Amino acid sequence: MGWWQISADTLAASRFALSPLSETLAALRLLHVARAAHPGEREWLGTHLPAYRARLAADPVTALLVPSALGTVWVADFLTVAPRGGESFEEEVERVRTVPPAARGQLRVALGGPLPALLDRDDLAERAAGLLTHVWQDAVRPYWARRRRILEADVVARTAQVGRDGWAAVLDALRPGTRWLGGNRLQANAHELPPREIPGAELLFVPVTSQRVGWVAWEGTRRYALVYPCAGALAGDRSRESVPTGLGALLGGARARVLMLLGSPMSTSQLVAVTGQGLGSVGRHLRLLLEAGLVERAGRTGRSVLYVRTAAGEVLAEAGHGNAGPRR
Repeated sequence: MGWWQISADTLAASRFALSPLSETLAALRLLHVARAAHPGEREWLGTHLPAYRARLAADPVTALLVPSALGTVWVADFLTVAPRGGESFEEEVERVRTVPPAARGQLRVALGGPLPALLDRDDLAERAAGLLTHVWQDAVRPYWARRRRILEADVVARTAQVGRDGWAAVLDALRPGTRWLGGNRLQANAHELPPREIPGAELLFVPVTSQRVGWVAWEGTRRYALVYPCAGALAGDRSRESVPTGLGALLGGARARVLMLLGSPMSTSQLVAVTGQGLGSVGRHLRLLLEAGLVERAGRTGRSVLYVRTAAGEVLAEAGHGNAGPRR
């Protein structure tokens, strides 16, 4: 396993950050494997996979570069530039484009073997940047406003968990292969790699909406990042999910959906991102659920108030699960 030695100061100063490039790389990997984790991804693939495949069909070099860079044992480092937080996609992808010809060596590491003759060239990073730009413009940017809200909601939830349960609980739940080992050691992935000591470095945790990805990145010895899939309840297409029939008839479908989501603390902005309902509608549902004693305020994280089901709300939700109608 690959683990990092982290000082207490480094962990205390670590932060969550969003990265348009990381979201785009996650989208590229989803396009490459073409396997959806939920109905929302299936619809997205149906919309954008034809154009992606057509682009690769017209460019054999890039078509071979994609599976090679995504690798069999490792993702090529020039694709996984370490996010810095607060950068635009254009700023981030420029750092992919300016990788020197040493990208060929990184491809050999990713493949775990020799480089295909077609990829023995100096423009690999430029081609990768061009493909990432295409994926961003065609398949990510049109959805970025909503995805950003979902990612921000995940950050709110993780930050609240840090305050409630501590960093160890958060790190153990980020993604498979990542866990807190104790003794200031963070297992970053399941690869057999030499340990890294990163005292004094900047450490970022970066969510993406795709559910089957995750990777690590670093920039020299100054900056490290761990990219992880955001919470499944946020990433999935929950706006279309049906609610138990009886509970929906009792509360109304939209309000029942809010109650069902509040099995763990969530903020108003999270609920807006997940359900697709307007801020005013979510606010009205929360007010009525509060008045009915079905939810309660569970504290704050930053400026956001968190809500969670009460014992009465749990009973109602469990009863609803027991009488759920067919799922769509």
